[in-house]
Amino acid sequence: MVWALTPGRYDHSSTKPERLSRPRGCGGIGRHARLRGVWLRPCEFKSRHPHSISLARPATDDPGPAVVLVTNGPGELTTWVRPLAECLHATLPLRPRTSGTAASLQLVLVPCPNATGQERAAAEPWGLFERITPAARFWDLLLRPGRYGPWPRRGVVVFLGGDQFWTVLLSARLGYRHITYAEWVARWPGWNDRVAAMSESVLQQLPRRFQPRCRVVGDLMADLSTFARQATPLPEGEWIGLLPGSKPAKLSIGMPFLLETADRLAQRRPGCRFLLPVAPTTNVGELLRFAGEANPIARAYSGAVMDVSDGVLRTQAGTCIHLIEQHPAHGPLSQCQLALTTVGANTAELGALGVPMIVIVPTQHLEVMQAWDGGLGLLARLPGLRRIIGVLLSLWRLRNNGLMAWPNISAGRAVVPERVGAITPQQIAAEAAEWLAAPERLQGQRADLQALRGRPGAVSALAEEVRQLLPCQLDSA
Repeated sequence: MVWALTPGRYDHSSTKPERLSRPRGCGGIGRHARLRGVWLRPCEFKSRHPHSISLARPATDDPGPAVVLVTNGPGELTTWVRPLAECLHATLPLRPRTSGTAASLQLVLVPCPNATGQERAAAEPWGLFERITPAARFWDLLLRPGRYGPWPRRGVVVFLGGDQFWTVLLSARLGYRHITYAEWVARWPGWNDRVAAMSESVLQQLPRRFQPRCRVVGDLMADLSTFARQATPLPEGEWIGLLPGSKPAKLSIGMPFLLETADRLAQRRPGCRFLLPVAPTTNVGELLRFAGEANPIARAYSGAVMDVSDGVLRTQAGTCIHLIEQHPAHGPLSQCQLALTTVGANTAELGALGVPMIVIVPTQHLEVMQAWDGGLGLLARLPGLRRIIGVLLSLWRLRNNGLMAWPNISAGRAVVPERVGAITPQQIAAEAAEWLAAPERLQGQRADLQALRGRPGAVSALAEEVRQLLPCQLDSA
């Protein structure tokens, strides 16, 4: 196998990639670099020149240019990948939506500790991608791309979540051009043809020689409300969204806590209605398991499931909760007056949709709060150590009184209420009733959330950047 390095650039008039000579004194990836568990020698970080990696192009017929979206987890899949894919299909003739055309749209999932393993199953029903490569096959894709082909000679790799270096490797292996959507920082600008930045700060962090290839497109999540408005309206009523989480560590607490909260809130405001989006990484059966006797934590709460019929969960107290199994559930959520949610990426989605929320973090079950992000969160899940470390980690986070909801982190202040501690469903139901009784407060929080996300248009701007990297002869749809 031939391993050479070039940025994924090509001339529109040629089917061969442009070969760039490596600058003198530039330490390239050496013979000791291994593809599995990639590591780089120290000299490679000292070079001031972009490292050119060039990988032998997989031999294949040329069915036409390909747009390859690369992402990692469920949050990025629904909030970044799907809106961009829809926009690309609306502006370019791409398979599978447009049959008989030369160009195609494909999805590659990359390894990530925050992924659930269900991302492929979540994306397949959308019908947006001609081929989806699961994260478990990513390394094999780099080694033997022909197994997952055919791959056209020209294309664009778009980074939309995960480790930015994985798209560096993939674009080099396929010989494609490369664009990164950088939310906070662009780590490999020398290996990108273009950088699409979320904010001006990303542009300012780039070395001056790379700034001309960067464009500030804005926050992709600012467009969520635009896509959500296309959904079918909910029946009339005062709708409250319940978001217990998507991972077992959160569901084990969130499901029984929110079921009792819904019962108590329904008693205070009999006219309110509830909906619960079923995350793409879980299912109704799993939700019922966490709400029932199989979950020891559920015994501490009075909320219990009576039955589930026609997509409606009914509690023993008679509260009806509509289960939303469409993915993503941005349309129904955007029509809620208030949401009760656990901490996590769902707070970012609600913020982008402009839905007022109360974020709950019950700490009376610290031993199962292993759902924190980062290396320490992973350490807390180690068998034998996870109970002790999970408790210490959670106590440390709480003692530092750090902001947990994404809107608050983004603003650097409390925009949405975070209720952290030994809170009870009765307390949250009472607070939710107070918010619902004060529409002006709800509108104030909604306005603050909308201001944080900025103006819409980032998705179409990023789609235009991708289009400019494609061959000129690819006509618009």
